[in-house]
Amino acid sequence: MAASSLLSLMFLISTLLLASSSLSVAPNPTTFTIPLSPIFTKHQPSDAIKTLNSLASSSPTRAHHLKHPKSKPPLTKTKVFSRSYGGYSISLSFGTPPQAISFLLDTGSSAVWFPCTSRYFCADCDIDPSKIPLFIPKLSSSSKFIDCQNPNCARISSSNILSGCQQACPFLFSYGKGTSSGLLLSETLDFPEKLFTNFLVGCSIFSTQQPPAGIAGFGRTPESLPSQLGLSKFSYCLISQRFNDTSESSDLVLYRGSSSDAKTPGLSYTPFRKNPVSIDSALRDYYYVDLLKVIVGRKSVNIPYKYLVLENNANRHGGTIVDSGFTYTRMLKPIFDAVAKVFEAEMAEMGNFPRASADVGALFDLNLCFNITGLKFEKIKFPELTFEFKGGAKLELPAANYFEPFDVFFDVGNSTSTFACLTIMSDSGQDLDGPAIILGNTQQQNFYVEFDLENDRFGFRKQTCNKK
Repeated sequence: MAASSLLSLMFLISTLLLASSSLSVAPNPTTFTIPLSPIFTKHQPSDAIKTLNSLASSSPTRAHHLKHPKSKPPLTKTKVFSRSYGGYSISLSFGTPPQAISFLLDTGSSAVWFPCTSRYFCADCDIDPSKIPLFIPKLSSSSKFIDCQNPNCARISSSNILSGCQQACPFLFSYGKGTSSGLLLSETLDFPEKLFTNFLVGCSIFSTQQPPAGIAGFGRTPESLPSQLGLSKFSYCLISQRFNDTSESSDLVLYRGSSSDAKTPGLSYTPFRKNPVSIDSALRDYYYVDLLKVIVGRKSVNIPYKYLVLENNANRHGGTIVDSGFTYTRMLKPIFDAVAKVFEAEMAEMGNFPRASADVGALFDLNLCFNITGLKFEKIKFPELTFEFKGGAKLELPAANYFEPFDVFFDVGNSTSTFACLTIMSDSGQDLDGPAIILGNTQQQNFYVEFDLENDRFGFRKQTCNKK
């Protein structure tokens, strides 16, 4: 009986499909009339009032479901650790069988690469080479070097690097500080929940001034980790940066599949800007956001509009990007000088906090310090610092996210003084290309941060991130 009913149903569906497919060509289409009848449960309410109450109670439930659909569960979570080199690392497993490698989490670049082969060498990296975890391709049955004719080779490597290429595809990845070079590899990225085959990753053989790890680029171009995995969004929460290799961690969460336009509760959002078309390919990696104001204490800093927006020229000056691979927020000198001027006035108004000489800041590669000798850093009420973005989102930073105490011993007088330094850097004033403001990881610590790739928006909320 069940089989007979199933065959009848399949016949009806087939007939309907055939009929619908013939509507465009048949001069006399067949019309089917399907009666609609109200649906009731087997145990109907005994009176009309109960029926109406039942229907009325179900309507808001369905409306809530339509307006707030359940988001799909994440693809995976992985731990994020604070590192002594000023960045945050994650562990990813590549190969068959998998080899676990440490990577710098970097939203300011797109390429993914790891220290590779026993011949790997890192110059000016300030670490014992034997302590750098290496990926060994010959130990993986899924390792395949990409040849020069593969379309992915031309997409990732520049034409001058490919000149004379005959076999394996070479690469040279440049960063604000240092480079990495080697051969392009196709490998399997192994998550507990899913395997991703044919993942493009750089097998680095030589690097300069790089961390004792690989770099996992989470930028916006096709070779990035989010693009290769088809992520709809990712989020992280960075623990307080102590510049040591702590065992404390937080989570990086990766999501695949559509999440519609549902917003994560409690987050403030600002849209990502469309990346500029530029002669500089690095600008296509960045997550640009529209920063409208920088507020110090009660005063809005006077920043020329040309620095806050992307200029319409080949180099695309100006604008603000979010970069987890950059330790301290960096500002063009005219912007920093304006911010420092307001901080200096606010600190003078709040108490007797003289600005330290430039020599003191130079000890820590910072540009603005105040003498707080004799006072406890935690007890000082510093001027508030707020970044206001398009759409009304305000990143209101706690003092620990923009001031850091330092003790300095002076030979003259054989004394120690304490200084509070602004953990925002000024550039040299010479390089005006690229973003005017780079929002670094120190300013992001203890915030839940979301990169909603599907809906092109950046979200955040204040949150304690430390997790044992």
